[in-house]
Amino acid sequence: MVVSFAIRLRPIPSLMLMAVLTLLPAMARAQAPNGPPPAVTVSHPLQKEVTEWDEFTGQFQAVDYVEIRARVSGWLNEIHFTDGQIVNKGDLLFVIDPRPYEIQLQTAKAQVETASAQLDYATKEVSRAAELRVKDFVAQSTYDQRLQTMRTAAASLESGKAAVRDAELNLEFSRVTAPVTGRISTHQVSIGNLISGGGGTAASGTLLTTIVSLDPIWFTFDMGESDYLAYQRAAASGKLESTREGKVAVAVRLTDEKEWTRTGVLDFIDNQVDRGAGTIRARATFANPNYFVTPGQFGRIRIPGSEPYQALLLPDAAIVTDQSNKIVMTVSADGTVVPKPIRPGPTIDGLRVVRDGLKPDDNVIINGLVRARPGGKVTPQPGEIKPDTQANN
Repeated sequence: MVVSFAIRLRPIPSLMLMAVLTLLPAMARAQAPNGPPPAVTVSHPLQKEVTEWDEFTGQFQAVDYVEIRARVSGWLNEIHFTDGQIVNKGDLLFVIDPRPYEIQLQTAKAQVETASAQLDYATKEVSRAAELRVKDFVAQSTYDQRLQTMRTAAASLESGKAAVRDAELNLEFSRVTAPVTGRISTHQVSIGNLISGGGGTAASGTLLTTIVSLDPIWFTFDMGESDYLAYQRAAASGKLESTREGKVAVAVRLTDEKEWTRTGVLDFIDNQVDRGAGTIRARATFANPNYFVTPGQFGRIRIPGSEPYQALLLPDAAIVTDQSNKIVMTVSADGTVVPKPIRPGPTIDGLRVVRDGLKPDDNVIINGLVRARPGGKVTPQPGEIKPDTQANN
């Protein structure tokens, strides 16, 4: 019985030891209320010269858009371009059968020769009649008749010269050239078709193709009335350049681009606000030397909303929201957490501009906010705020 009793009691000390070992960490935590405060990362706000930007969505537009229409009628004989290629101003594009206009020119020149000969003869007749009239050998009526004939011949000569110029123009119009440098569209009429000329009304002529210029290129967009009024106020106070003087530097990017590498100038704002939409049309001009941007593409434009100034910046992770207020946690010299309400501004280079509520020498908690309580103690550790220049502002 004694042996059996000893065997039953042997596991008891092991169970107790395990329980004590399990309770030791909790006991140690309960017995260490005076341990070091939790560690947090702090940093002064980043000071940097920044410019606030306003962004708008818009569309690229060709500076020159030309519909190439026939000005004379005839059979289309030749096409001298490939659809979609870049053409230069003056390049030959189409040739309409020139033979009828060559004949018209020759006929007009012959009429000029005839009128010139008639004028020479009439001039001589007037000269002879004038000499005889002095001696009263010719009646006044005869002299007046010959003078009238000379004037009629002179008018016929001028009419013939006008016909020559008209025939030369028609012959020139039979060779259709590019009026601007740009990218040409597809040809709308094939060789062998009869072309209808527009004459004095070009809109009635057969549409042959279109050309759009590419360099420079426009970017048009609409801004709200409130934005426009803010720019006007800033320009009137001298804080910004006038948006109507073509001096405001702007930047644009395509829909798949992150950086603002394309720079230009805001050079036009419309003369009235759209009554229905409450917006006003604006336009900027950009260089496009490699013809990469095509008219009709969409993009984003940014316009300076302020002049350059020194700003304090913080990461958004350092800002907490208390109802409608924005607050940052700062650490005083004795390690006490002091909350400070701030007035945030826009995001620049991935950091939030702090308009009001902070000083440059404040130690702001940028990491470990969950361990900080207003009025509590923390152990500050130095950190650094770095701008993200690749951020999509």
